[in-house]
Amino acid sequence: MFNWFKEISGNERRTFWACFGGWALDSLDVQMFSLVIPAIITEWSISRTQAGLVSGVTLVASALGGWIAGMLSDRFGRVRTLQWTVAFFSVFTFLCAFSQNYSQFLVLKTLQGFGFGGEWAAGAVLMAETIRNEHRGKAMGSVQSAWSVGWGAAVLLYALMFSLVPAATAWRVMFAIGIVPALLILYVRRGVQEPEAPARSAQATRDPRVRRKEAQPTGVAGIFSAGMLRMTLIGALLGVGAHGGYYALMTWLPTFLKSERHLSVLGTGGYLAVVIVAFFCGCLVSAQLLDRIGRRRTILVFAICCVITVVAYLFLPLGNTAMLFFGFPLGFFAAGIPASMGALFNELYPRGVRGTGVGFCYNFGRVVSAGFPVLVGHMSANMSLGTAIGIDAALAYAIVVLSVLMLPETRGRVLGEVAPGAEDAGPLAHASRH
Repeated sequence: MFNWFKEISGNERRTFWACFGGWALDSLDVQMFSLVIPAIITEWSISRTQAGLVSGVTLVASALGGWIAGMLSDRFGRVRTLQWTVAFFSVFTFLCAFSQNYSQFLVLKTLQGFGFGGEWAAGAVLMAETIRNEHRGKAMGSVQSAWSVGWGAAVLLYALMFSLVPAATAWRVMFAIGIVPALLILYVRRGVQEPEAPARSAQATRDPRVRRKEAQPTGVAGIFSAGMLRMTLIGALLGVGAHGGYYALMTWLPTFLKSERHLSVLGTGGYLAVVIVAFFCGCLVSAQLLDRIGRRRTILVFAICCVITVVAYLFLPLGNTAMLFFGFPLGFFAAGIPASMGALFNELYPRGVRGTGVGFCYNFGRVVSAGFPVLVGHMSANMSLGTAIGIDAALAYAIVVLSVLMLPETRGRVLGEVAPGAEDAGPLAHASRH
């Protein structure tokens, strides 16, 4: 499964580990909030809708951060932008620990989200342009597994802190530890190189497609140009479904386990551990499938299975033991879609607008999906929390199924100066030409 890692160069490995570390530490900072929601609700006497609003505005901010970081990476470079965003989200995670009221916390979490969204956009393009074509899917799918590493670290930290100190102090300590990701900047500065633009041959210069590309607008205008508009709109719709399903489910799952399944802190941690290990495994399996059966089929399989497992987990009358075991397919299939989006989105765009396009598609989904956690909190006032989560998550994953059917297969595509044409939009025809 990992033979590909032996074949890549030292710079490719360093880039992989820099992005792996950044994504793991992103996850550590972001997942802490879903774990401490009950403590924050108690401390400031806020409603579930208000708690969901924190998650919602953080997602909107992360989307804006992703859009801006994508454009900055096209202008100032992938590595430099990655360093800026890591520093930004680390500092504001740390400051969350000192919030004196709900309003302050909401503002600081919003600023944290701005940096968090930017880090993924810069790192994803850096990875895609550094890793060679035949291993891009495996590398980018595998780096997504870092999310489960950071998530697991957050759960362990949660279990430790809430067992040792009062809840009112424990959640603040967890956010204070969020300054740790800033140390990653030192590694990025020393070991990661900016990917070079592909060399252009004299023949390529005479290629009419290259000349058309050079005449096209850049930045936001470029991704909404006539040749790219369809891919941008469908990619954004895919992002909505992927993020909506994940955040509707994972933001409220710890609260569901504690408030409706009546599990203790350690019990909740045990159930989440199964989901997290499964998420890690799902990322690695989808990484292999991306380069074997293609991006499109991989996302389709995982999305359909997500709908089935979410409905079964939240609507069937399962006992606690059955829920423990059923948490594995829940986490496993939830992993496959985010693990696939990095490779797919990068392969839809030419170099000059790649950062902007990837940042937009991935993060537009965050903007719209911000309403899903809020909607879950609102719906739970009139129905059980589990039912609200199930309805929202299943709907979101159904959107993924519909959108991926409208996208082309991009497996094996060379990341160059020329945008893929609209004629590539046939289901799997393009893949056979690579």
